[in-house]
Amino acid sequence: MSARNAASSAPGGRRAFGQLLAHYRRAAGETQESLAPQILCERSVLSRIETGDRVPSEPLVKRCDKTLKTGGALYKLWRETDWYPDEAFPDWFKRRREMDAKAVAIREFQTQVMLGLLQSEGYARALFSRGKDVTEAPLIEERVRARLGRQKRFLDASGPLLVAVLDESTIRNVMGNTQVMYEQCAFLLKVGKLPNIRIQVAPARDPGLIRPKTPLSIIHLPDGHQWVYTESLERGHFSDDPAVVAHHSRAYDVLRADSLSASDSAAFIRDAMEEYGRGHETRYKRHTLGEEQLQRTGRRQLHRNRPRYPRIHPRPGQ
Repeated sequence: MSARNAASSAPGGRRAFGQLLAHYRRAAGETQESLAPQILCERSVLSRIETGDRVPSEPLVKRCDKTLKTGGALYKLWRETDWYPDEAFPDWFKRRREMDAKAVAIREFQTQVMLGLLQSEGYARALFSRGKDVTEAPLIEERVRARLGRQKRFLDASGPLLVAVLDESTIRNVMGNTQVMYEQCAFLLKVGKLPNIRIQVAPARDPGLIRPKTPLSIIHLPDGHQWVYTESLERGHFSDDPAVVAHHSRAYDVLRADSLSASDSAAFIRDAMEEYGRGHETRYKRHTLGEEQLQRTGRRQLHRNRPRYPRIHPRPGQ
């Protein structure tokens, strides 16, 4: 495929970035061959970026800005570009992405896996790497960039309101390894301080909490319209029926009220982070009186960390 055809078939954002990069490169009197070693990049990679066939990394874009003396223009466009091609998403998820791009507020409940809008880069990479081999590394990286790009407007202090109730399982279920989970917890603590983000944990120890059976989103659009979004195994479901929205909104508000407060949730996440930092996968600690008594009883039966066995005394004549 020629460069012209490749550029014409690339998604618009990638094509625009590639064209701007090529413009600055030529204006600086550089060829792809001469620029590539200066930005620590192979010429073939630079060529694919300019044709829109490859997503550049953040460090690479910054090196381009510095080398070509663009005044940060490339990095600014990089941050504003939606890098992931729409073709990679099923129709129902493209619809959800379009809503996220316009929403003024989203209320989320998430279980088992960390909420996409609150995933750290390492967590997203570990998630997309499951069951994949090394030949799929470029696709994995593009999915990671897409996930981070979708987060951008929500992780801005002036961005839309994001209220997230996270089931404890999202924090306890290890994705990747304990280092990934340590960084994920640190990321939650960091973004939870933004004025437009509130994170609460629904603890497993509370049997009175009524949780939705699947992840749930209540999306508020600028015109006042509200949508309920849920996902089954292979598709997403949308409803703007007022009765459905009212039912899920009420259930969500009750769940949020019964979950840990934002400050208590931060303490919970910090405790989990410390456990991950010690290199141990966290386990839920139940401290009921009965369990403590059982543990004390068990400890009394130990002698120098070894179980006691009854001594066998030989009978006379043996």
